[in-house]
Amino acid sequence: MTEQNQAMANGGGSEDTFEQDLKDILEDGPDLNDMSNTVQSGSPQKIISTSAYSASTAGSMGNFGSSQPRLTRSFTMPPATSNIPLSTGHHQANGGGDFIPKTMQAASTKLESLRHWSMNTFKCTKQYLSERFGKGSKTVDLELEAQIEVLRDMQRKYSNILRLARALTNHFYHVVQTQRALGEAFAEQAQKSPELQEEFTYNCETQRALIRNGEVLLGALNFFTSTVNTLCNKTMEDTLITVRNYEKARLEFDAYRSDLDVLQLGPREGSTVAKIEESKRKFEEHKVKFERLRGDVSIKLKFLDENRVKVMHKQLLLFHNAVSAYFTGNDTALEATLKQFNIKLKAPNTEKPSWLEQ
Repeated sequence: MTEQNQAMANGGGSEDTFEQDLKDILEDGPDLNDMSNTVQSGSPQKIISTSAYSASTAGSMGNFGSSQPRLTRSFTMPPATSNIPLSTGHHQANGGGDFIPKTMQAASTKLESLRHWSMNTFKCTKQYLSERFGKGSKTVDLELEAQIEVLRDMQRKYSNILRLARALTNHFYHVVQTQRALGEAFAEQAQKSPELQEEFTYNCETQRALIRNGEVLLGALNFFTSTVNTLCNKTMEDTLITVRNYEKARLEFDAYRSDLDVLQLGPREGSTVAKIEESKRKFEEHKVKFERLRGDVSIKLKFLDENRVKVMHKQLLLFHNAVSAYFTGNDTALEATLKQFNIKLKAPNTEKPSWLEQ
């Protein structure tokens, strides 16, 4: 009983000693403010040892009969690295330093282009409205304007011829298909009606002959419509595109000419002289462009007229000979017409070429 009381007394004393040791450790421990100041100031490494904890607890642990050596821990605070550069050489190697100047240069170029386009559009719109209301002067080449008007009227008339020729070709194609179906019906009845076999056979052969000649005429009509389409929608249209560019250049030329006239009639000051010189420079640029396009239009109109006469002479002769030979039943003349113009017909049973072959 005495030993048990002594052990309980020792245990109670060890608890009192442990609480006192814990209080001493907290008082001797590092101050958080001191640690923060050390990190911010970049002072050398500071080692905070817990040997006090080992010494203070040695006695209490000895009461439990432990004789092992005590371990100590040290906390090492790294030095501050405030000298790290904010930018590395990677951006410089990739030309990052030139990115902003290049972007500013591109933006400046676009703004200048937009400003030039806006001024040009404003001047041309003003000139166009003044011409429409009869208040502005207009540069007119009477001979060239008459030729352009003839070309536009000619394109309208050739477009009408092309529309009618396509309609005729389409209708005649359906006629040939109807003749083919009728010939097959005659052939079928010739086999089933012995009493009328001769008559059905005769009409079947007639339809087959018409089908052969009709396919030849279809080849001639398709060649005619294809050539007229090329002349009307490609050759003439190309010349009309040049005409539209010429008319646009003419409008710009008159717009800058009117602007120069207004500046020259105004007062001569320091800033006005500079504007007049700039207006003269732009006027000369548009004058050169206008004269160049006017020459291009004259040359294209001349060549177009010569080409049109040659092409239509050949196509009208083809159309006349083919239609006349077909409706007179002259097979020989019809075949000769196709040979004369080098027209090759597609075989009726020929398969359509694949997309790869095309």
